[in-house]
Amino acid sequence: MIWLLIGCLMLVVFTHRYVLLEPRLPLVIPRLVRQGLAYSAPCLLTAICGPIILNGGGIGELPQNPYVYATLFSIACAYFIPNMLVSVVVSLAGFYTLMALW
Repeated sequence: MIWLLIGCLMLVVFTHRYVLLEPRLPLVIPRLVRQGLAYSAPCLLTAICGPIILNGGGIGELPQNPYVYATLFSIACAYFIPNMLVSVVVSLAGFYTLMALW
């Protein structure tokens, strides 16, 4: 049963990627859909990182949460450092330093 599910999911992912990434297929995505897809990555990132940042404590515990300060530091690094790799390395270094000092 597991292998059947993995095979079905593999088929779905391959089909979607082939249809959207194959340049020879005459698929034209409307402008409204392209604009909507521009928000999919930030929405996905928010859905993944939101529970980690809030950490089950809610909004009342935000000033005592080190993840909030690490998030703000990472946002500032991403804004001020144009190189993505350097930004990620500096953000991770800042996060680990903050967690060691907290």
